[in-house]
Amino acid sequence: MPKEFVARRLDVKRCAEEGATLGGREPVEKHERLMAETQGRGAGSEVVWSATGEMRNPGHVQPEIWLHLRAQTELPLTCQRCLGAVSVKLAVDRPFRFVPDEETAAAQDDDAQEDVLALSRSFDLMELIEDELLMEMPLAPRHDVCPVPVQLSAADPDFDDGSAPGEHPFALLGKLKIGKPTAK
Repeated sequence: MPKEFVARRLDVKRCAEEGATLGGREPVEKHERLMAETQGRGAGSEVVWSATGEMRNPGHVQPEIWLHLRAQTELPLTCQRCLGAVSVKLAVDRPFRFVPDEETAAAQDDDAQEDVLALSRSFDLMELIEDELLMEMPLAPRHDVCPVPVQLSAADPDFDDGSAPGEHPFALLGKLKIGKPTAK
């Protein structure tokens, strides 16, 4: 009988050995950091995800444990141009290779094309999904074309921009010369 896998406490090795696929939908509000990025407006959004375990080279002395993750969501963010709401689609489609410990993961991660993570019997898959979606977010979300005209300047009535006519700066320097009268 196949084991029931739980995304918050995933036995990654067992999932890969069985070639299991997990998936589901979860409200964005269950992801604290994603909700913070939406400034509380993401309650109506959901994260749709799936993860498939795979054992590569199963007959080998050290078979490779893989997990392929897919996740997507649409978040209401703030346009950095017009400061209005902009809907941003995020999608992740990425494989992860698991190794026995953190030291091995750190040593292999720089040289590997795939992401390398440490193996755990109680891996939090939902935390990984949130991490990956956060990394997919644009640094400055914005509309392709803002729905309202963008004001690119600001005016402050109390601001002196120096445009009022005044004495020429070199005339002021001439007054500083010691012992020489200034010409008028």
